[in-house]
Amino acid sequence: MTDQIETPQIYLVTPPEFELSSFPNTLKRVLDGVETACLRLSLATHDEDRLMRATDVIREVANSVDVAMVIDTHVLLAERLGLDGVHLPDGARTVRFARKTLGPDAIVGTGNGTSRHDGMNAGEAGADYVSFGPIGGALGDGELAELDLFRWWSEVIEVPVVAEGGLTEDNVRSLAPFTDFFAIGEEIWREEDPLAALKRLTAAMS
Repeated sequence: MTDQIETPQIYLVTPPEFELSSFPNTLKRVLDGVETACLRLSLATHDEDRLMRATDVIREVANSVDVAMVIDTHVLLAERLGLDGVHLPDGARTVRFARKTLGPDAIVGTGNGTSRHDGMNAGEAGADYVSFGPIGGALGDGELAELDLFRWWSEVIEVPVVAEGGLTEDNVRSLAPFTDFFAIGEEIWREEDPLAALKRLTAAMS
């Protein structure tokens, strides 16, 4: 991932569950259709065999379009499978462990909910990016990451920032000047045509 840029980049997130027999083709179509900076494998399961099989299949798709791939949570699995990095949903707590385990060149990012303090701690611990969300909807405890958080972060902090969760064309349009990446997942996978849905969101960024 890169330093802050004027036009946000796409950070694609897989659905929490998908069919190994069909999803890779859908994913390939989306990645071919819209330029993507990074792909996160974000399965709900903690079954190691399932995770490894999914990783093998999804990594092949990511490699075919030269997109970096990270996995949610599983630092040791990222190391074992030689992935580009890991996304840590617990803020700064395991950043140093992940960095030590995966090395200086790995992508180590964190999810920080709506907490400015947690995001700053993650950045100070060496995270390559911090993610805030949800942006919209009634996800989690209902607390939302507000526009002011992203505006402040973009003005004060150099660590790249990611917006995710409950994204719509309207809130993407509002946040585009203040975020480096939009992490987009369920917003498109629940649609009949994920690529068309993603293109609508990317159009709102400009």
